[in-house]
This record gives sequence, structure tokens and C-alpha cells, in this order.
Amino acid sequence: MRLTHIVLFQFKFSANADDIKTVSQQMLALRDNCIHPTSKKPYIKSASGGTDNSQEGFQNGITHVFVMEFESAEDRDYYVNDDPLHDEFKSFAGQFLEKAQVIDFTNGVFK
Repeated sequence: MRLTHIVLFQFKFSANADDIKTVSQQMLALRDNCIHPTSKKPYIKSASGGTDNSQEGFQNGITHVFVMEFESAEDRDYYVNDDPLHDEFKSFAGQFLEKAQVIDFTNGVFK
């Protein structure tokens, strides 16, 4: 069953527009560049993202959102715990981030 992975970023005040653009582009590029060790193919089913444009005022500093889909919790777990490219990205992006939040869900599953 597909799993949705939502990542929210608040960038540091010191991060400039080029830093933010680079981090955002690299985040979305993970979809094509993360290769599963068993299938030897990209395993992130979809990736999208953008800058917040809500008028509600509940962002609490969050400015950028990314939504990724995985075919299974196992694929998500590999991405989060073992994928070396994702680890590289986290190290790079971390220098520009004030805060990151991650929320995962399976559509229609409420426990």
C-alpha cells in the first residue's frame, strides 16, 4: 500500500535564495537519483514540492513543503534509514535548515 512522506522545511535566516533553490532542487532530484539496492531502479514513486502560499497563518515558520510517495513502508524505511544518497542530502541540507518536520501516512488508515 502506498505511503505518503511529507517533509516541511524552515530555512535559517542566513540561507540565501541560491541556497534555498539548491536544497529544493536536490530534494526533488532524490526521486530520480535514489536507487534501490535490490531492484537497481529508482523507488520513490513521486516527488513534488514548493513554497508555502497559505493565507491561514499557521505555518509556524515553515516555508517549503515536499511530498513524496513510496510503494511501501519498506521502501520508505530504506530511504529514511539506509539510502546513502538521502544521507548525503540530509547532511548538505542540514546546514541551511532551522527546522525540518516529517509526517508519513497511508491514505485512509486511521488508528
